[in-house]
Amino acid sequence: MKIRNIRGLLAAAASVALLWPLSGLAAGEGAAPAKLDNATCLNCHQSGKPAIQIEDAEGEKIKLAPVDPAKVAKGVHAKLDCVACHTDIVDAKEKHEKAPNAVKPDCAGCHEKLWDEAKKNNQAADKPRLGVVVENIAAYKESFHARPDADYPDRPKAACHQCHATHDFAVPPAGTPERDQWRLTIPETCGTSCHEDHLEDLAESVHGELTAKGDPKGAVCIDCHTTHEIRGTSTELFKLKNVLACGDCHTEELHSYRDTYHGQVNRLGFVYTAKCADCHGSHGIKAGDDPKSRVHPDNRLKTCQKCHDDKKPGMVKATAGFVTFGPHANTHDFEKYPKMWIAGKFMTALLIGVFAFFWLHSGLWYYREWQERKERKTVPHVRTGELGVNEGKHFVRFAWGWRVAHLCFALVTMTLVLTGTTVMFADSAWAPKVAALLGGPKVMGIIHRVAASLFVGIFMIHFVYVMSRLLRNRKFRWFGPDSLIPNWKDFADCWGMFKWFFGKGPKPQFDRWTYFEKFDYWAVFWGVNIIGWSGLMLAFPHVTASFLPGWVFNVGTLVHGEEAFLAAVFLFTVHFFNNHFRPDKLPPPDVVMFTGTQSLEEFRREHPAQYQRMVESGELEKYLVDAPSRQLHVGSVVLGLTLITFGLVLLVLVVTGFFS
Repeated sequence: MKIRNIRGLLAAAASVALLWPLSGLAAGEGAAPAKLDNATCLNCHQSGKPAIQIEDAEGEKIKLAPVDPAKVAKGVHAKLDCVACHTDIVDAKEKHEKAPNAVKPDCAGCHEKLWDEAKKNNQAADKPRLGVVVENIAAYKESFHARPDADYPDRPKAACHQCHATHDFAVPPAGTPERDQWRLTIPETCGTSCHEDHLEDLAESVHGELTAKGDPKGAVCIDCHTTHEIRGTSTELFKLKNVLACGDCHTEELHSYRDTYHGQVNRLGFVYTAKCADCHGSHGIKAGDDPKSRVHPDNRLKTCQKCHDDKKPGMVKATAGFVTFGPHANTHDFEKYPKMWIAGKFMTALLIGVFAFFWLHSGLWYYREWQERKERKTVPHVRTGELGVNEGKHFVRFAWGWRVAHLCFALVTMTLVLTGTTVMFADSAWAPKVAALLGGPKVMGIIHRVAASLFVGIFMIHFVYVMSRLLRNRKFRWFGPDSLIPNWKDFADCWGMFKWFFGKGPKPQFDRWTYFEKFDYWAVFWGVNIIGWSGLMLAFPHVTASFLPGWVFNVGTLVHGEEAFLAAVFLFTVHFFNNHFRPDKLPPPDVVMFTGTQSLEEFRREHPAQYQRMVESGELEKYLVDAPSRQLHVGSVVLGLTLITFGLVLLVLVVTGFFS
């Protein structure tokens, strides 16, 4: 029945008066006699007249669509003659004779020809609507509808007249009630001739219920499939744009979806993660509280298991905890998502607190050191000759094991930042390019997990090594000057630094570890636990959901991303400043972490309390070595500058991603 209807429409298009803007062109061809005017045509084809039946190509009787003059008068082609389009009709007989070599009515060709003439005559600016029509034609020619029909290869799957009312075509102006009412007729247009099954599903959906009530908020076919650039629903481009189409109405839900891993991968241009239609359905979408809805609590696990199925490569069957995962959870709705609200407020306070303190600290420090350099204030030169020490010697600050660990940490951390923030800031202009360069989200996920494993592994080796040494050393003072555990002197030094910043006191005499170095050290412990445990839960969701509720994925994603953001920005701003960009450190880099040593002059300036303590105890000479070779120094400078450059590039990416 469907195919017959289509054939009937096609036959009607070839026989009935299509009002198209070719009147001026037709007059010159001499194909239609002057007496063949609209009134003559309407004598037979007007609505209310006896139905006209013709035979199609297969000999079946079909009815021609009648013409309603009142509707034609309101259409965009009201001033045209019937024969302007039907140039092949040359007489008013019951069975028309067709003019030989006459061109059949061609909507696209006509409009394209008129547009070419308008451009040639410099009239394009006066006919913007015609330009839009030509753009729509170009989109249609690349669409799914323009492909040859499987049953009739010489015809497209859908032609202009099957969607547009051929005689009385008129789209009301946008923003008017008439436009809203016209829009509500679109499902009937699409469904009656071709998509009956989809129309039935849509009619029973939450969207269909709205349109049935005349509510323009209900989605219709063109909202999801567009108008002219219709694409096959299995194509990646359609799937990507379909998410945005849903977001045109469901703006808040789109934003919250994009904060999940599903949405982040989608934003990078990949479609293998869940999208709106995968969870909610397409034409038969039900309200969330409808027992028939795919996202109803009773049906959610089954819906999740359509993708999270152990029969699919790389997937594991979804467990009960998946049901309470919030794909649209946010941090501003306490009533619906209290855990996310609390986590969001905590992370915001943490970020603001850390950045406010340390950026202020860095800014004041830079200003104070710069002022002292202008005033030529310097630390007195260390006259080690009086101590019987060669002034050319260097002090050993870091053994080779610490230097190797630091280098590995730096490389692994930068890898984690690159792969992690590419997903986190997938909306940025650079993220899809980086994802494509690295092989896509799946490959990035493998790189990220390998780097995370190395990070945790290095950390654990460090922790076990340090603790084993400290526990064997019974003379070690846990709150002494050689300990990295914060003590009261650190608080006094911090207060003293701020007094020095404002010229209210001398610069504190730092011992082996400064308070900001201790913060850097213990921040790694905090980060490994917060980022590590949350990342572990996200990496193995089926295990996590077997023991914990699904909302931990929402909180875990939030905490994992924002803590990583905090770590990255802190490292590439505060840590870089403290060690490489202070006026006393310029030009960068400080290579002590690569060579392991620093000059006695620098050691005395950076850690005067430790220097004095070692001089008084006579231990200083035990830690003195020759200065590093030129090759080692140059290599360390090159390595340091390379790492700093890469870190600053990552900082730019992170900042632009944050503001995107």
